[in-house]
Amino acid sequence: MLQERAQELGSLGGRGEDVSPPAVLQASRKAGTRGKAAATKQAQRGSSNVFSMFEQAQIQEFKEAFSCIDQNRDGIICKSDLRETYSQLGKVSIPEEELDAMLQEGKGPINFTVFLTLFGEKLNGTDPEEAILSAFRMFDPSGKGVVNKDEFKQLLLTQADKFSPAEVEQMFALTPMDLAGDIDYKSLCYIITHGDEKEE
Repeated sequence: MLQERAQELGSLGGRGEDVSPPAVLQASRKAGTRGKAAATKQAQRGSSNVFSMFEQAQIQEFKEAFSCIDQNRDGIICKSDLRETYSQLGKVSIPEEELDAMLQEGKGPINFTVFLTLFGEKLNGTDPEEAILSAFRMFDPSGKGVVNKDEFKQLLLTQADKFSPAEVEQMFALTPMDLAGDIDYKSLCYIITHGDEKEE
């Protein structure tokens, strides 16, 4: 029966393709081998699944963050999404090169899985204290180690997961300030990651 089918294919001819019985059998074997290889690769990918790196609650938080950044809601983070996100955070003049560098980290379109993979790579072995300090440094272009209290308060009240005025005041009650009344974010970061010594 296989030979009859191969002959039918051979009679179609005219395309310059080898459809003789041996060629069809060889192609069939290759396809079977490819199927096994694909199944093996899929199994390997399943065991190194990026979703297994995080708890379900963390994945949901990353999904919310991705949705906040994906301004045009097309499922892909692009340069205009990044620019708009920074604009909402009060940063309006981000250099094009910086935006391009961020997008190039994804080595292709940044969908949610790529986004999660990037965070997995970044967080794997990262000191949480350093990650928090890095976030604060975005608001400290002069590198003084402090952030303007009023500007930071405005961000907390108006951006992302908005704080209530009571939550802001509660946070500032525990926040170390310098003599000018600005937030000493290095000390605040230490309190966030190690706890407030006064609480013990």
